[in-house]
Amino acid sequence: MLYIEQCANSRAVTIFIRGGNKMIIEETKRSIHDALCVARNLIHNNSIVYGGGEAAEISCSVAVEAAADKNPRVEQYAIRAFTDALDSIPMALAENSGLQPIDTLSAVKSQQIKENNPHCGIDCNDVGTNDMREQDVFEALIGKQQQILTGDTGGEDDTQDR
Repeated sequence: MLYIEQCANSRAVTIFIRGGNKMIIEETKRSIHDALCVARNLIHNNSIVYGGGEAAEISCSVAVEAAADKNPRVEQYAIRAFTDALDSIPMALAENSGLQPIDTLSAVKSQQIKENNPHCGIDCNDVGTNDMREQDVFEALIGKQQQILTGDTGGEDDTQDR
């Protein structure tokens, strides 16, 4: 680490990145950018939702599915398609974690409904609990809102930078 002390503008921060190759440096830059976006989002609005297989998406999926059940018209198919889209996010996380995606998602959805606990998510770290509150796994609400509104599930919200 490099520390520069007694700087005239102490509010300025520079991050030096060093890596074995350009790919490592670029990935590090993207990771730092994502982390800074999360910090910015929490400064703008410090509300959070629980993550971990996207507990928020699973909870929303359960609610949207219930709404589809109440709609006897053809619109219920569009509503169910939105449920499928919400389910694809925790299923991808489960699969990337080496878990059986359909079985894992079904178990977590059942647990959320049975326990009436919207904080249940995918236990990717194999901690032994699906309760993301207990695991301290969360993300900024504003980023989650942007993801759902724009359909972007590719990382943290950086729309304000574009």
